This record gives sequence, C-alpha cells and structure tokens, in this order.
Amino acid sequence: MRLCDLTYRKRPIIGVRIEKGMVNFTEALHTYYFVKKNRLSFRIESLFELVQRELFERQTILHVLDFLESHDLWQNYLIPEEVQMRAPFRQTGKIICLGRNYAAHAQETGNAPPKEPILFVKTRSTLIASGEAIVIPRDAGRVDHEIELAVVIGKKAKSVTRAQALAYVAGYTIFNDVTARSLQKQDIETKKPWYRSKNFDTFGPIGPCVVTADEFGFPPELELELRVNGEVRQHANTRDMIFDVPTLIETISHWITLEPGDIISTGTPEGISELHPGDRVEAEIKGIGILENPVQAAE
Repeated sequence: MRLCDLTYRKRPIIGVRIEKGMVNFTEALHTYYFVKKNRLSFRIESLFELVQRELFERQTILHVLDFLESHDLWQNYLIPEEVQMRAPFRQTGKIICLGRNYAAHAQETGNAPPKEPILFVKTRSTLIASGEAIVIPRDAGRVDHEIELAVVIGKKAKSVTRAQALAYVAGYTIFNDVTARSLQKQDIETKKPWYRSKNFDTFGPIGPCVVTADEFGFPPELELELRVNGEVRQHANTRDMIFDVPTLIETISHWITLEPGDIISTGTPEGISELHPGDRVEAEIKGIGILENPVQAAE
C-alpha cells in the first residue's frame, strides 16, 4: 500500500495510490467515520497525523477503500495524478541516521566497518519533497548524494527486541542523505562533530511515498539505485547492510525511545559522488518508487 503527502486544490491531504488511481484518503476517511461510526472524524491531512492517531495500518486503509467500493463512491474520491507532492513526515520528531552501514562504503571513505551502529541525527528542516531542489550553499565545497532506505516508526518503542521489531515499523520510504563532504572531512580532522555537514536546508530529500511494511519481508531486501543525469552512481541491496533493520530498532530503542513518526535512515552503499548545480538526481528503491530532485546553487 502506497501513501503520499500531497497538496490538492491548495489543501494538504493524504493520497493512497491504488490500481484505479490516486484516492483522496483524507476525505474518504472523513466520510467513512461519519457513515460507519456515526460521527465526524478529525480531518487528518498528513501521514504523520495518521501515525499519531494509530491509523497507519493496512486494515484501517482497506476498511476505508472497501467502503468506497461497496458504496460505489470512487468518482467522488479519485483525484488527478497531477498533484503536488509534499515531503512525507515533515513534522517528524527525530531523524536518526546510520554512518558506514555498508562495508564497501566504509572502505571507500577510508574506514573499517564499524563494530556497532554509528548514529547521528538530521533535522526536519533538511526535508524536501520529490521534485524540490537540493540547494548547494556557497563555500560548501564538495557535496555528495547518499541513497538510503528509511524506516518509519509506527508506535512508541523502548527496549524492543529484534524479534519484536517488525511490530513497530509503519512503513518504508527513500531518503537521500545529502552531505557536505568537504566540511565533514574538515570537522572530523579537527575532532569536531560533523553535524553541520549533514544539516543544511534541503539536504534531506525524502519520498516520494511511504509503502506499508506488510508489502515486504523482514528484514527487507530491496534493490537501491541512484542515478545522476541518468548515469548510475550507486547500486546495491539492503541485504548488504552491516546492521539490518531489526538490529537497528533493537539497538536504538535500547538507548533512545522511538516515537510514532520517527525516521531511521539506514545508511548508504558505496558509490558516493559529487553533485553540481544543474544535475538531476534520481534515487530509486524497487517497490517504493523514485525520489527525484534537481540540484542548484544558492543565490
């Protein structure tokens, strides 16, 4: 099941993509609650809100879609595909990222594979939607792309075991952990945190949609590919991660309480390379979609 944050007729909505087309799930859910539950529901306009209300689950979505089918209401809720994408989970509390979680990527950066997960954070002010521009700041030096599988947490998780981890995953999306590599290297050499190199505005393209966890196995084994101007720069499979998704949830939740809507971005494979103004980046994960962003220089 694919869900998107959209802008439709100047209003934020949730879209659910099915074979018939894109469904205005915000309005469909509102109608469903009015008819089936005999009350007006709150208006849910984002995937983050859907998770917060504990409604981001396959059965809830199917109940609403079945309601549209049984009442022959599709014509009222199918919307044009030419809608504006929004960055999913723009309101998220935490974006926890992994460093060097693929052995070949650790090698290409001159580092040994880590013995335990390397964690850092990105702020939600980095997030942009598919179609929006990655903006390279003045004097940033080299700036690289990093395609990653992102895990969306569906419910509060503290001290979760590996065996329990799947129950806490709402879905998956694509994340591009754009990095000011020159600044990162400079900060590492001077023994400073490399927070700034990861957190410039627009350095967190995410989307284009979120796919519910039930669509994949666990841990997911998904093919990743990143292209710049049509040329393949990164290609790998998430099975190559050093620390897989259940291990990451177990490890992180031991130290940090994960909350609904939090994001874990699971690290990038080898093949990082420099981005330049005028480039077009396509980050694709099979079964999720293509996250596409142009690159431009700061004005």
